[in-house]
Amino acid sequence: MSEVKARRMNMSQAIAMAMYDAMELDSSVIALGEDIADPQGGGVFKCTAGLSDRFGTERVRSTPIAEQAIMGAAVGAALAGMRPVAEIMLMNFITVAMDQVVNHAAKLRFMTGGQTHVPLTIRTATGAGFGTGGQHADYLEAWFAHTAGIKVVAPSTPADAYGLLLSCIFDDDPCLFVESLPLYFAMGEAPVAGERIPLGKAKVVREGSDITVVSYSRTMVEVQAVAKELEKQNISVEVIDLRSIVPLDMDTVLASVAKTGRLVVAHEAQVDFGVGAEIATRVHRELFGQLRAPVGRVGAARSPVPFSKALEDAFIPTKQRITAAILETLR
Repeated sequence: MSEVKARRMNMSQAIAMAMYDAMELDSSVIALGEDIADPQGGGVFKCTAGLSDRFGTERVRSTPIAEQAIMGAAVGAALAGMRPVAEIMLMNFITVAMDQVVNHAAKLRFMTGGQTHVPLTIRTATGAGFGTGGQHADYLEAWFAHTAGIKVVAPSTPADAYGLLLSCIFDDDPCLFVESLPLYFAMGEAPVAGERIPLGKAKVVREGSDITVVSYSRTMVEVQAVAKELEKQNISVEVIDLRSIVPLDMDTVLASVAKTGRLVVAHEAQVDFGVGAEIATRVHRELFGQLRAPVGRVGAARSPVPFSKALEDAFIPTKQRITAAILETLR
């Protein structure tokens, strides 16, 4: 296993560490994707740097720019007893391979009466903030959360990225691991080597009494900053990081909202038909008589991600918009 000497690292390093440790633990773990081997630079975001030098290009394979081929090969390898980690460079590009993901990887266990497992992990990155436009930065997690048979994970810290990725790789069902582009090089607490974080277990990041805010991935950074600022106004915000979207840890969410009586859900994906809508519905159903206000939702506008910097800043959920939603819910 890799040794963690630094107390802090970024998410790119944590993902590389998880990949290294998984490949050391189990020779059936392989990786494939565009430019991921060291002769091609160890991945665009350096999440696979050093892997092919250590484990060889038989286990760490750079592929052509062909998402259908990557996913088709990964599904086949999983069926044959391997534990492939397939990198689709950007989440928008996964649309090219939706048939392999939705109709094959997610459904083969059901269509074989449970006789076949597909232990496949799909790593993909996304997120606005770099002016990459409408075909490179969408959060599409709700599409896959709506698909039975696939787990969906979205970490917000390096330590969570490490522990959740290990759990995905050694899960016997397909997992979609969503990485935030803006968080790749943000520093955070280093993970504990070998420590896996269970899928479907949310984390109470900050305890509070006035209102609960649920989020995940990059938007968690904004939520925590808002909670810290509102504390100066004597507003106590409880912050929950979902970490896993599927399985969804509603027990933790419901326990928190039962205490505070108020909820805001914030995510970078579009508000319409999103994860926040599902959580709001469940909370309204389970805690209708205990809620002090309707559940608030904050997310992206119903639009492709803009290229213009000014429009892009207006598109994503900012600290100002999250603060406004919290104050409106409190009123």
